Amino acid sequence: MATLSAPLLRSHHRHLPVRSSPRRCPSAAFPRGFAPLEPLSSRGPSRTAVRSASTSAAAPEAAEATGGAVPSETAAEEEVVEARVVLPTNESSENLLRIRHTCAHVMAMAVQKLFPNSKVTIGPWIDNGFYYDFDMEPLTDKDLKKIKKEMDRIIRRNLPLVREEVSREEAQKRIQALNEPYKLEILERIKEEPITIYHIGEEWWDLCAGPHVESTGKIQRKAVELESVAGAYWRGDENNQMLQRIYGTAWESEDQLKAYIHFKEEAKRRDHRRLGQDLDLFSIQEDAGGGLVFWHPKGAIIRHILEDSWKQTHLQRGYDLLYTPHVAKADLWKISGHIDFYKENMYNQMDVEDEPYQLRPMNCPYHILVYKRKLQSYRDLPIRVAELGTVYRYELSGALHGLFRVRGFTQDDAHIFCLEDQIKDEIRGVLDLTEEILGQFGFRNFEVNLSTRPEKSVGSDDIWEKATIALKDALDDKGWGYTVDEGGGAFYGPKIDLKIEDALGRKWQCSTVQVDFNLPERFDITYIDSHTEKKRPIMIHRAILGSLERFFGILIENYAGDFPLWLAPTQARILPVTNNELQYCNEVASELKSRGIRAEVCHGERLPKLIRNAETQKVPLMAVVGPKEVEARTLTIRSRHNGELGTMPVDDFISKIQSAVADKSSL
Repeated sequence: MATLSAPLLRSHHRHLPVRSSPRRCPSAAFPRGFAPLEPLSSRGPSRTAVRSASTSAAAPEAAEATGGAVPSETAAEEEVVEARVVLPTNESSENLLRIRHTCAHVMAMAVQKLFPNSKVTIGPWIDNGFYYDFDMEPLTDKDLKKIKKEMDRIIRRNLPLVREEVSREEAQKRIQALNEPYKLEILERIKEEPITIYHIGEEWWDLCAGPHVESTGKIQRKAVELESVAGAYWRGDENNQMLQRIYGTAWESEDQLKAYIHFKEEAKRRDHRRLGQDLDLFSIQEDAGGGLVFWHPKGAIIRHILEDSWKQTHLQRGYDLLYTPHVAKADLWKISGHIDFYKENMYNQMDVEDEPYQLRPMNCPYHILVYKRKLQSYRDLPIRVAELGTVYRYELSGALHGLFRVRGFTQDDAHIFCLEDQIKDEIRGVLDLTEEILGQFGFRNFEVNLSTRPEKSVGSDDIWEKATIALKDALDDKGWGYTVDEGGGAFYGPKIDLKIEDALGRKWQCSTVQVDFNLPERFDITYIDSHTEKKRPIMIHRAILGSLERFFGILIENYAGDFPLWLAPTQARILPVTNNELQYCNEVASELKSRGIRAEVCHGERLPKLIRNAETQKVPLMAVVGPKEVEARTLTIRSRHNGELGTMPVDDFISKIQSAVADKSSL
């Protein structure tokens, strides 16, 4: 008897949320056009040996551990692979999309052959392959191997994929005969007629709109792999049945699959959750609760640097800094509309002296209250306020993911209150500021999207047109290419979204600039114009980093935990050859710290072990101290990336570090 799987209709499937553990990681998305077999770092390691002419003990100790060279973790990690495979995407290759679509059907057919009692639901193609959701008993890795073998058999049989059109009544009759309840629900949501069905040979069929390859033999068996099983609620609703979701990947050739696997391995090596633990940067303490980030001393130092740089840059750009409360009366969130439109992402209210209070999910209303504290004149505009404000959003435990999806996070939030004719200049200023801040971290490749007015919106046609033109003009003046997402704007105004590209070519949504016609109306904010009449200002929301937690996670993965000198939590580690040099090392460390350099002394182990530990902890600079260094009041310096720098006085070492930090370069 024929069995039935899911219709792969994009309108039904492309955005089905997973609301249970484990969640698909944003970092797993494969970058468009990325060539994963290329070298993955722009910083080439040095394999220079430590030859310490000034220190009789340093070189023998180091050579003992490394056969004459200081161990270089970076060198081992970044071996150059000559082969290059540029991977296609679903958008660039319709053949690839057809292959993945058909693989989802083939997998569903295989599952129902092996597990006759399983019920099929939906199964779309996705960025890196495909998935399918089944109502069945939990699956194991051993089960995945069986399913893959059955898929291979189906592919080898070269079964044709045949399209058939049927009436709604006929489709319903066939589905009921197979006892597939999820399919009946899907059929009810399909509005188009006739209903289309795709058959695999004469053994299995599926409600489906296509497209597919001509036959299963068009799929390369060795270019397909089943990756994992996860739990997913039907329709993304935690009140519905928990399903078994099987993820697979499919490519046009075996070489492409190998390239993709290489990319996945590199992404795994860079996983911020593992590196956060290995480098002692942060943790999620389950005793305190999921999704709540604990910044450890090393991570906190990096956060301090980020915050300090962010604040200084904003002050220089004419922003005023704010600090606002973490809670407010519930009435404030009623005025803003959050309780009506955002309640599912907010925590339960708390009672304070018989009055309901609410943890803030956003900072916007607070900044509006600061604006409203006094009467504003048109001469005062634009007014720019910025805050590193911590907000709290309700997330199901299954949706939490390291630093990328948390329950409490700090936004680099800012709001600009301006006149209509100031929109373009203010947006251009935000774009310049965004480029400056992100450029500090080496992010210079951006993907920019301009989203315009949706069908349901607030505000007049005139102001929407003026705001949209202002955003376009600002982007054109900046010289940035962008894609227009017609109708993709927020209901309250048009917006610009910017994605950065990391060292693996992955795209990350960070920055956003949004014009808002809604909140100024809700809060009745005004200014006095040149005719002493009250007018409504334009409000611009903007964030550059997005949130400190998520951006920190991106940085960890971008650098693979190997932070540049200016950002590294420990910039220099001083290593005595024996304890006889310890006093001098402590004196040097104190001097470095007094000059603003993050330095520490490590001892108690043989020098080779100290060197290995510094490499493992990705410390940019090591200063080896033996008897001759103590006598000459010098240091023998080795850079993690540039090898041995020679022996130099302490003051010279300090000057070199300070110069490199100022330039945000390496040493």
